[in-house]
Amino acid sequence: MNLTHGMRLYLSRQATSTWRYWLEQSFFAFVGWVPTVIGIVLRVAVYRLILRMEGCAAIENGVRLRYARNITLGKGAYLDQRVYLHACPQGIRIGANTFVMQGSILHVYNFRELPNAKIEIGSDSLIGESTVIRGQGGVVIGDRVYTSPLVQILAVNHVFDDPEVPFVDQGITAQGIVIEDDVWIGGGAVITDGVRVGKGAVVGAGAVVTRDVPPHTVVAGVPARPVKTIDGLPPSRPRGGIFK
Repeated sequence: MNLTHGMRLYLSRQATSTWRYWLEQSFFAFVGWVPTVIGIVLRVAVYRLILRMEGCAAIENGVRLRYARNITLGKGAYLDQRVYLHACPQGIRIGANTFVMQGSILHVYNFRELPNAKIEIGSDSLIGESTVIRGQGGVVIGDRVYTSPLVQILAVNHVFDDPEVPFVDQGITAQGIVIEDDVWIGGGAVITDGVRVGKGAVVGAGAVVTRDVPPHTVVAGVPARPVKTIDGLPPSRPRGGIFK
């Protein structure tokens, strides 16, 4: 009985239904491993039967997809090797000509039935190597957003207010994250739940962003603070050791 329950629980967290699980896994087994451009062409033809593909999108071998029915790929989108997409319940949408690079994880694992759980990425964006995006509270990323390697965008946080109760029993917050158009996020930066990063902003490498970033502002540090406004003026020159 426990084994049956465990199997049902496992399947429910892999696909929208048992038959969809076996269908998707069969496709992955037959063509998911095929390398080179031959494999990409096969997956363009076959994967559109289990996910939403707007035009042709390139999927390298070794990409892992869960809840494939809830994944939408725009025309010219690219998923590099070892990318992992887990898309329940409102899914993952990747816009046209957006690249998701090797080892990145886009995860909407929503066993708490949170209402806004999803990941949306606009067009002409780049998700750098080994970036992690957790979408329980909803993550919306605009057009022409670039993340460097090892960025974490985490729209979920644990509550730990009561010292007498284990934190795993205190619930979570999932306010969501919005990253507007034309943002550059440096390597190793962390964007925490509830943050909005304004249009044209820059997040420095290693920064931990815990509050909203105004448009056209450079932030850096732990926690991240504004260090510069992008105003279109020439860079200041040092005079007597002081920047003016």
